[in-house]
Amino acid sequence: MNDQTKRIVSIGEVMIEMARGPDGRFSQACGGDTFNTAVYLARRGLPVAYASALGDDIYSDRIVALAAAEGIATDLILRVPGRLPGLYLIETDNKGERTFHYWRETAPARELFELPNWAVIAESIVGARVVYFSGITLSIYSNQGLGRFLALLELARKAGAKVVFDGNYRPRAWKGDVQRTRTVFMEALKRVDIALPTYDDEALLWGDPSPDATIERLQAFGIAEIAIKNGPNSALVAAGGHKEFVPVPDVVVPVDTTAAGDSFNAGYMAARLADENPGDAAIAGHRLASEVIRHRGAIMPRTASAVH
Repeated sequence: MNDQTKRIVSIGEVMIEMARGPDGRFSQACGGDTFNTAVYLARRGLPVAYASALGDDIYSDRIVALAAAEGIATDLILRVPGRLPGLYLIETDNKGERTFHYWRETAPARELFELPNWAVIAESIVGARVVYFSGITLSIYSNQGLGRFLALLELARKAGAKVVFDGNYRPRAWKGDVQRTRTVFMEALKRVDIALPTYDDEALLWGDPSPDATIERLQAFGIAEIAIKNGPNSALVAAGGHKEFVPVPDVVVPVDTTAAGDSFNAGYMAARLADENPGDAAIAGHRLASEVIRHRGAIMPRTASAVH
């Protein structure tokens, strides 16, 4: 199987999403940072599989059904009898900024690399064209799970896969343990080909004074391609010995910023896999993100892009 037929494997956790609407009522959907990216990659016609674990309940069934309907391969979603998926609740302010509340401590996704049939996941990661994960992915695993996952990233790169990482730092997910977070991130960064961080996250975790400082720190790990998201400001892209600021083509007033970064990542990766240069890929990421933030929730309706 050549690189064009191999698939993208996105790894992490997908949860039940409860989002409060303008009338104060909550609507149910599902989401999770790497799952959101997988959806938007699949909508670009790319072969993508999602690697995670769910329960055997009706909500897990619905998540798997949604993934399949979106064109995401579900053979890497392991099912654990008697368990339930995680849940998160979104509160959105009048500027479209959101606050999350999570119930996920017993979700089976946390044990993905410790389940009896985790070797199925391992084989698919090693055989992937692209392996995509985030800082949130890293936060859910035990030390044993992390060790197995990081070893798989090494094997995947040796087999020709590109490893793509979004730092996506959430302090609560790491229980405030900054030192452990940095240690785990540094081990992951040694195994990354393309970094797609958000500047605010990098400043919070590492104290980077500017996106340029983030570029320098990530390049020290040997990462050849970096695109730093910076909200409505320009993205900073560094690749091939060059740096450029790529402005947002159309700044919009957000309805809900949920999945803005996740969709940028999908737009960027899809463009790069189509052999577009990093600068044009950042523009593609900006454009997709600007569509997504016009809608509530992580996953916009399929017909939405045709409206704008």
